Order: sequence, then C-alpha cells, then structure tokens
Amino acid sequence: MKLAVIVPTHGRRELVLDFLRHLEKQHRLPDEVIISAPDESHIPPYRSERMQVTHVFGRRGLAAQRNQALHQALDHFDIITFFDDDFLPAPDYLDVLLNAFKENSDYSVIMGSVAADGARGTGLSFQEGLSALQTSHRMRPARVSVIEHPGAYGCNMSFRSKQVGTLRFDERLALYGWQEDIDFTSQLRRHGRIVQLSNLVGVHLGIKSGKVSGVRFGYSQVVNPIYLIRKGTMGVRFGVNLIGRNLIANLARSFKPEPYIDRRGRLQGNILGICHVMTGRIEPEHILKL
Repeated sequence: MKLAVIVPTHGRRELVLDFLRHLEKQHRLPDEVIISAPDESHIPPYRSERMQVTHVFGRRGLAAQRNQALHQALDHFDIITFFDDDFLPAPDYLDVLLNAFKENSDYSVIMGSVAADGARGTGLSFQEGLSALQTSHRMRPARVSVIEHPGAYGCNMSFRSKQVGTLRFDERLALYGWQEDIDFTSQLRRHGRIVQLSNLVGVHLGIKSGKVSGVRFGYSQVVNPIYLIRKGTMGVRFGVNLIGRNLIANLARSFKPEPYIDRRGRLQGNILGICHVMTGRIEPEHILKL
C-alpha cells in the first residue's frame, strides 16, 4: 500500500518544520508528504534524503486546502492520511495504520487515540507534546480496543483513496472549517466502518495561533452543525448537543473567560448565528463577512 500524508497549514512555518522533523522518525515513512498552504510564505525550508515532501498552493481555508492536496494525491496513493500541523504521531503510527487497513477490509476510515489534547486547554509546547507521547507509549494497553464513531477527528484521520470518488470537503465551511472532518468522513460510512484504534496514538498540541476570531468561530459553532444536519451528514441529536455544550460553555465562562479563549467573542458569534438560523439564513460562509 502506498500512503500519502497531507498537512494543511497557515501561518505556522516553524511548527511545520518541527512537525516534518518529527514525522521523519516514523518506523514506516510515508511515500509522500504534501503540505497544503495558501502560498510559499507559509512553508519553511526543508530538505530530507529519507522523505519526499511536496507543496500545493491555492485558496485559503481548511476545506479548500484539504481539497487542493486531495486533487494531487488521490490517483497516486492507496491510503490518504491527514495530520494537523500540530499533531505528533507516535513513531509506529503509520506502520500500525497500514496493518489495520490491510487486515480489516471493512475499515473505511481510521483515526487514532489522542493521548493528550492541548486544544482542550492552553495548548502544549512541542517538548510537552513529546513528553506526553512518551508517557502514552509506556501506558499503552496490551489489548487493542476498537471504537465506532460517527466521523473522524480531523487532526488525524485516514481513509482509502478508492472510496473517495468525487467526494470533497465542503468549502462552504469556510476558513477554520469547523466540523468539515465529520461532514467528509461520515459520508464514507457507506463503504465501511469509521473506527478509532487504541494502539494508534498521537498527541494534539492545540496551538492557538492561526485560528479564526472568536466571533467567527462562535458563529460557526451554531451555523455549521445546523447546516450539516440539513445536509444529512450530521445527526440531529449530535448536532444539537454540540451547539448546546458550546453555547452553555461560552455563556458561563464569559463572566471570567480563560486568557487563551475569546469567550465573549464566541458568545457574540453564537447569538448572531442563532438569529440567522431563526430567520432561515443558514450560511456557514457568512463568517467571511464578519
């Protein structure tokens, strides 16, 4: 099986460089790494004798950048793996991944277990991420557990190229994209199972730079799930719970917000999104005007 790793990035040159150096330590190297960015200014100088790294440039936005790289990769590789530029896979990640696809023909989408997720807090430094990865390796259970999911977490997700066909990431989910991973991978369920494997491990640093504004993100927290529910790629209960949890968190914490999250901006975006939904205006791309 030939495998390509695709890494969308924006405004994180140094982080991409650290990521590539880390990826080069994989027991089984990818056949190609494709960095997808708006232009060359987002790409660090990097040369490797062991790993082929190419670039694709074009429209800004996570969904658009994913699609640009997919266009380049689909006809040449059996497996496509998407990593965030702040995701650190364990050294055996790609080896375990390919074995899982080879041994389980009913697996359509695979994602790993996130041993530590900085996105849930202040974020992790690169060294903190490496330390968490080492700790997770020592504590990894001997028995592999397989968990079914409605869709994959975009920081690390893999699928079979032949099953993609004309499916692409929805570019109406503009900029940060939020829930574009669930939208895309849930549509691959018709080909097989979407699973999370306990022996496939990585750490998500959750770096805060390069994200959209609080108002824009808050708007997406409401409008994107409603859009996907209407589209049929997100369950009603899942989507409503997602909106409710975020709205309650933003409201409760807006009185004493965390220094690393714009809770008041998110709440403002939530309210605007609710107003638009109530008037029948369900336009995820409206964040481009905010």
